[in-house]
Amino acid sequence: MKTKIWLVLITLYIVWGSTYFSIKVAIETIPPFFHAAVRFLIAGLILVLWQKMAGYPLPTRKQWISTAIIGNLLLLGGNGLVSWAEQFIPSGIASLIIASIPMFLVLGEALRPGGTKPNLQVVIGLLIGLAGILILVGPSEFSTGSDRLDPLGVIVVLAACIFWALGSIYSKTADLPASSLMNTGAQMMTASVGLTITSLLSGELSNWSPGMVSTRSLFGMGYLILFGSIIGFSSYTWLLKNAPLPIFSTYAYVNPVVALILGVLLANEPLNARIIFASAIILGSVIYINSARQTGAKKSITRKGTEGEKPKLVVSGR
Repeated sequence: MKTKIWLVLITLYIVWGSTYFSIKVAIETIPPFFHAAVRFLIAGLILVLWQKMAGYPLPTRKQWISTAIIGNLLLLGGNGLVSWAEQFIPSGIASLIIASIPMFLVLGEALRPGGTKPNLQVVIGLLIGLAGILILVGPSEFSTGSDRLDPLGVIVVLAACIFWALGSIYSKTADLPASSLMNTGAQMMTASVGLTITSLLSGELSNWSPGMVSTRSLFGMGYLILFGSIIGFSSYTWLLKNAPLPIFSTYAYVNPVVALILGVLLANEPLNARIIFASAIILGSVIYINSARQTGAKKSITRKGTEGEKPKLVVSGR
């Protein structure tokens, strides 16, 4: 079983780590919101039909509403904004900023009525992570003209983190389908509606036609549908049920590293001492925060006498 766990985990490392570069490729000739709408509509239909044929019921009316809210927060506000921002900032940098979502989750939980207040360890980790983000995207003192990041692109990805945190927090109490893949498919289908509306309202289709799409972008889109959505989420769901949490949660730390490496090797994106230093700080703070949260969750589970319960993890930036 351990061998199978590691094989599936390595698959998840590579597949989800490569989605950021694949988005960069897809949006070369396909408008970002429209590309996401098509991607999630196709992948969502496949997942919903697959689960329906496997015997799982379709979502109820209330569950469709819940998946629509979560799907649009995560996949329109989260993934859609990341896709848009990758027009202006490197894919590896986008993945690194998205890796800081646990910090936004901590803040969201602290502000939510009845939410979990962070302990001292989590607060320290949060401050360290914010310092890492400042070094990565902050004032000109930290960067030169050649590697300075587009401010709007950075702000949009940070906004995507907030939407991901909001969607993740809302999902904790929402009425959702029992099947994780049915839930994911329903979120993708409903989010595709929001993405299509956003694409139309943004005007990104006004000077675009399908004939402008390159083979390279079609390949990127196909990779995102098959690997990023279907194989990636299937691997994630299997690992959630079968892998120990400390091993499983490493995907959140490895994926940005894979994205950074692919961006450098395949897209000639910058990788300098500042980016490496900031990456180490951000990922280190996320590991530190997650370890504190897992320790707190174990203590809570022990007090409640439900030792077999697993805390929910966040699927980010896919």
